[in-house]
Amino acid sequence: MGTYKYIRQLWKRPKENLSELWTQRLILWRKQPATVRIERPTRLDRARSLGYRAKQGIIVVRERVLKGGRQRPRPGKRRSKRMTRRKIVGKSYQQIAEERAAKSFRNCEVLNSYYVAHDGRYYWYEIILVDRTHPAVVADPRLSWIAQQQHTGRVFRGITSAGRKSRGLRWKGKGAEKAR
Repeated sequence: MGTYKYIRQLWKRPKENLSELWTQRLILWRKQPATVRIERPTRLDRARSLGYRAKQGIIVVRERVLKGGRQRPRPGKRRSKRMTRRKIVGKSYQQIAEERAAKSFRNCEVLNSYYVAHDGRYYWYEIILVDRTHPAVVADPRLSWIAQQQHTGRVFRGITSAGRKSRGLRWKGKGAEKAR
């Protein structure tokens, strides 16, 4: 088996396989700010499968998201009977994490993201960001597409993988329109 396969097996049950390290990490991550730029991905196998390469112009950010869905704001100027907030906004925690990372790093574009951990209060995701203007990115044929004008603000338009999933566009095949 290759190295990435071993890493993937460890991450199938992280609490059991990484028990001591897992608790130490969560304690440390709770004390850190919500958005942290990290040197290298925590889950290298997952990051590489989603497009991460150890090169200039690609950065990884760990984003902490508070649990509990975001409700719509309370409407004003209505009678009390119609003041109720109907539904929690239909965005996943992962999509919210991507948007927050993109706001923190305005010169970068979100390539993809993946789950890292959660506890009783937070979810942590790692987001792969690409600096669109970096010469190493523009020269790379696998990444140069993201430098084009039409790919600006992908995360805010729901074009990333997490965004497409929440919009019901990831499914293919017969009866895909009924899957919603």
